[in-house]
Amino acid sequence: MTAERLARMRQVLDRRQPDLTVIMAGVHKEHNVSAVMRTCDAVGVPEVHAMGVHGHLAVKRTAAAGVGRRVPLRHCSDIEQGVADLKAAGYRILGAHLDPQARDFRQEDYCRSVAIMLGREKEGLDPEARAVCDGFIAIPMLGLTESLNVSVAAAVILYEAQRQREQAGLYDSPRLDEATYQRLLFEWMQPKLARYCRERNLPYPALDDDGHVRSLETG
Repeated sequence: MTAERLARMRQVLDRRQPDLTVIMAGVHKEHNVSAVMRTCDAVGVPEVHAMGVHGHLAVKRTAAAGVGRRVPLRHCSDIEQGVADLKAAGYRILGAHLDPQARDFRQEDYCRSVAIMLGREKEGLDPEARAVCDGFIAIPMLGLTESLNVSVAAAVILYEAQRQREQAGLYDSPRLDEATYQRLLFEWMQPKLARYCRERNLPYPALDDDGHVRSLETG
């Protein structure tokens, strides 16, 4: 069973997309935060950013034990600094917002480094958030409803990103750097031991082919 779990964890890590991420700029409702993170996990987004909010966002308890470990939520109350850091890393920031200049979300190129910014549940992106975006995308609405729920909008956009990336072959081979890959593999396979090591500033021990900690005797 452990060997099967190790194989499953490797399969997931092999498809993580280190240059695709999501920014929740003011999203604060627990069920929406959790739903966005679950979608991110499903399409291979390795981490999510919460910006422009004070304190730590709550991840719904039923989801925290799983998705919260697989897709860490990075907090930054200063949205300008948080976005500047992502831009310095090469990300283009696309705001999901009903701006007059917004493009149909299907017309964007999601195969390059991109961060999708989502705004508050009712108000959308505030002026501070809009000011740091490189462009805007919108989901066409053909009925009287003006917008989708933020977690639904995130899913629609992310699955378009997944579709484009699958066509480009970006899921065909591992894209995480080796150090990150091995760190995540250990943390997913041995969460309690990983926490113990982090608390004591100890290096992670090696794993064997079944995902168990390799004994000193066997090297």
